[in-house]
Amino acid sequence: MAFYGDTVTFDMQAIAAKAYPIKMQLFLYGGFLIAYGVKLPIFPLHTWLPDAHGEATAPAHMLLAGILLKMGGYALLRMNVGMLPDAHATFAPLLVILGVVNIVYAALTSFAQRSLKRKIAYSSISHMGFVLIGMASFTDVGMSGAVLQMISHGLIGASLFFLVGCTYDRTHTLMLDEMGGVGIKMKKVFAMWTACSMASLALPGMSGFVAELMVFIGFSTSDVYSPTFKVLVVFLAAVGVILTPIYLLSMLRELLYGPENQELVAHEKLVDAEPREVFIIGSLLVPIIGIGLYPKIVTQIYDSTTVKLTALIRQSVPTLAENSSVATLEELNPIALQAPEIGR
Repeated sequence: MAFYGDTVTFDMQAIAAKAYPIKMQLFLYGGFLIAYGVKLPIFPLHTWLPDAHGEATAPAHMLLAGILLKMGGYALLRMNVGMLPDAHATFAPLLVILGVVNIVYAALTSFAQRSLKRKIAYSSISHMGFVLIGMASFTDVGMSGAVLQMISHGLIGASLFFLVGCTYDRTHTLMLDEMGGVGIKMKKVFAMWTACSMASLALPGMSGFVAELMVFIGFSTSDVYSPTFKVLVVFLAAVGVILTPIYLLSMLRELLYGPENQELVAHEKLVDAEPREVFIIGSLLVPIIGIGLYPKIVTQIYDSTTVKLTALIRQSVPTLAENSSVATLEELNPIALQAPEIGR
């Protein structure tokens, strides 16, 4: 991309302004999709994530789930969608299908996991499926929901993995079969696990609910796809939404409820959460609840950019381009725009 055309440049604004042939766009889009699909992660390029989480420490978990995975989604928006809009119009149905597979497959796999780390890791993969569907919705609401889902899951995923570390420090095990009833002696940990799990299963009033709802509304109101395809995708994504509380509530039941594991209690001192741990979870729950109650506090930061991005890619859909006014690349491409200021 840097060497294409008359000028050689590594400036992203100049690269985005170049006109690439459609075959080249498709080739580049496919390469970027594989590269960033590993990072996001997208099925079937996701297999590294559960193993990485299984070996990492709690701080590494929080950075990986809260920040690093979202770089894959950001790169897809910045490079694939923003720089290769014509190819995105071709690949969009594939992104939707991969998103649905992510949601349903990872939710079912998470339900079968017996390790806390791997269960939450597959939960992260499942939630990233909504990002793909939102990106491919060709609507302002869906695109905004995809970005909000990345922000929301960054907070929720970090909180859940922090609690995994807190629980491991006290029980020295990650296997649900070896736990049970730990909420009896760790009441603060019990409350924090419950609150963060409710956020992850998209309880109304929390950020996950708003983000997933925006993706559903954006995709279901899209005029790009056929009604049959939209109904099928929404139905399968809704199945994933139903599976999420099943595996999360089942995890809470095995971890916190029921009789105490006498062997665990005899060998480990189950100390309740310390003030610093409560403060960390509280610092994550405040924005989770704040975004859930008033999502505009975040969406206003990037809405102007996502609206222009949606307008750009809609120009690449022939049936839509015929019915809309022609806009220049410089007017529509958000890559060539300055980043929006907070509160503007």
